[in-house]
Amino acid sequence: MGLSCGLIGLASCGKTVIFNAVTATRVSSYGGSEMNRLVINVPDRRLERLAQIYHPRKVVPTTLEIVDIPGLTVRPQADGHGFRLLGHVKNVEALLHIIRCFEDGNVPFEYETVDPVRDVDTVDLELMAADSVTLENKINRLAKKLRAGDKDAIREAADCEKVLSGIQQGIPARKHNLDARELASVRDCNLVSLKPVLYVGNIKSTQDTANKHVTALRRIADAEHTEMIVVCGRDEADISQLEPDEREDFLRELGMGESSMERLVHAAYRMLGLVTFFTTGEDEVRAWTCRRGDKAPVAAGKIHSDMQKGFVRMEVISYEDLIELGSEAAVAKAGRLRVESREYEVQDGDIVCVLFNK
Repeated sequence: MGLSCGLIGLASCGKTVIFNAVTATRVSSYGGSEMNRLVINVPDRRLERLAQIYHPRKVVPTTLEIVDIPGLTVRPQADGHGFRLLGHVKNVEALLHIIRCFEDGNVPFEYETVDPVRDVDTVDLELMAADSVTLENKINRLAKKLRAGDKDAIREAADCEKVLSGIQQGIPARKHNLDARELASVRDCNLVSLKPVLYVGNIKSTQDTANKHVTALRRIADAEHTEMIVVCGRDEADISQLEPDEREDFLRELGMGESSMERLVHAAYRMLGLVTFFTTGEDEVRAWTCRRGDKAPVAAGKIHSDMQKGFVRMEVISYEDLIELGSEAAVAKAGRLRVESREYEVQDGDIVCVLFNK
């Protein structure tokens, strides 16, 4: 399974334009729905290079699921519309918070001014309001067990109360430094303010890449020790519709070596601590995702559960060695093919072959 992300932001921040830039689609509205959802293949130039070496019958990249919900509004809505919209991103792994970082009186916005600090705070308030309802509902569900003196329920309720208290003080759950036990207590709540946030600054032109709004947003990202990218939304949405060769030429003209999709994926992988490894052969060349620090059996389990259960050893070639030497045989002859045990931590770019007992 690939990475899943939810796009959030204020109305008219350029969220759907960013969605189009990243997914190479031309969505213009929600068509009566409350979200756009799309699963796309993640571009990886290493996968393309491996396909040139192995000439497989099939090339399978990893995937990215993006859920785009309508922009949140600063106007109070008694019908719980914001809460309902955020429900669509409760199951994603990360939030992509789109922030308007350009000024243009011809493009409507929720406010008369552009202020990334205010906009981040406004959306965080919406996230926390939704989480407050979720936590209160869970605490109420535990009431019967609490009255019966259930120790696990007492502990869970106390942890939920602690998180709720912090949220009511205006602190998103992701900033609470929760320990493993507290995280376990609120895991089933899928708190949206607990999810890691990748900030995406939407700019009007490449001349805006270091404007005061981008600088303000970067300070926020640095303070939270999280990732941030800048996307020239309108231009990159147009470029995403071009053929690959033309696309690269236009990106170079804009001074960008990678597409918005590639920049976003790389930033999200860094933020979430994910790595990509590969399996290769004449039948299939495929990219897989695991967490940095995962041991060999866990990574093998991403390929098939039987491989994790019956793991014996893992043969590993680094992508760089294969590209340098040109073939697996040459890598083995140079003594760079490694045989790793259960304790090996899979690295980004590893090309693996798992030996296991069935």
